[in-house]
Amino acid sequence: MIVISTNDSQVFLNANIDQIKKDLLKLVQAESPSKDIEKLNQCREVIQQMMKEKFNDLFKVTTYTDEEYGTHLLYELNESNQKARILFLSHYDTVWNVGDLEIKEDGNKIYGPGIFDMKSGLLSSVWAIATLLEEGELPIEPVFLFTSDEELGSATSRPLIEEVAQTCDAAFILEPPQATTNALKTERKGVGRYTVIAHGKSAHAGNHHEDGVNAINEIARIVTKVADLTDYAVGTTVNVGQITGGTKTNVVPEKAQIEIDFRVKTQTEADRIQAFMNALVPEDKHIKLEIEGGLNRPPLEKTPENEKLFKLAETAAEKLGIEISASAVGGGSDGNFTSAIGVPTLDGLGIPGDGAHARIEHILFDQFVDRCALVAEVCKAFAAKNN
Repeated sequence: MIVISTNDSQVFLNANIDQIKKDLLKLVQAESPSKDIEKLNQCREVIQQMMKEKFNDLFKVTTYTDEEYGTHLLYELNESNQKARILFLSHYDTVWNVGDLEIKEDGNKIYGPGIFDMKSGLLSSVWAIATLLEEGELPIEPVFLFTSDEELGSATSRPLIEEVAQTCDAAFILEPPQATTNALKTERKGVGRYTVIAHGKSAHAGNHHEDGVNAINEIARIVTKVADLTDYAVGTTVNVGQITGGTKTNVVPEKAQIEIDFRVKTQTEADRIQAFMNALVPEDKHIKLEIEGGLNRPPLEKTPENEKLFKLAETAAEKLGIEISASAVGGGSDGNFTSAIGVPTLDGLGIPGDGAHARIEHILFDQFVDRCALVAEVCKAFAAKNN
């Protein structure tokens, strides 16, 4: 066992870099598409084995299994050390089908399905705690939550995430940093979806046009109303991304449908969009509207407590001799949930790279040590202020 002095996280991690790479490749090779339960279960077993190898019986694991969405893994200390609880939140499902992406190395870059989003971040949290253990007594009480449905909207994990987060003093989200700047993510937009279906009445477009009720006409009016909800000044975008309707050009369409995506920086804006959609009525009284949806992920706002966490990260980065910055992004994560319920949250703590949900997905492996050490150092800084 390598004995290191306090603040020598980088030394320990560099000494174990070959094992870190082996762990990473094993985790990425365990491909885990969100809807493939068999593959999700195989990846789950890899994670469980890895946790056993790193920590022996230090942690107890609780599993939460759903036949459709896989298994969430919650790791807590067998015996509480009565120190500040920090939630390390990661997901191990990916957007890729098995075989979609090749796992390969090209110089400093390692490519593979889910390596950037976010298996390298998940692994980083494990090694960060291993580093703290190597230095001596844990300064915090770590709680790991590895979920299997984030890419599907966290349908079954959200209640668990919120329940566990409420028992913690902070949440560290191991999603990757901003791709072009490697910045941590201190703001994320809230994300919502709506489906609007207009039901009219079909008729022959030539012989009985007046007997029909045109669903496409109503949907077209709604599209323009929805588009007017966009307000770039406050960071709100509302996008009608899909429209379908009708059958034949000589038939008055009895049904038309749109799919709407909206993004908001604040809960106030989310409330405005939802109030509008809830109050939406057809202009043609013969049309029946069917509206489903709402806010899926609340915004991760720059709260004072979140800002304090980032300041700790800045100090820790300076101590390690690295630079970090903050960013606001449009995509959501499970950190949106933890922040919205008032738990101090720091997002984007994963490993730099690029290509989330893209065929160029990769990480910059030479930055693994510094970013993993950053997580460990922020833990120590948080402990110093909260224990």
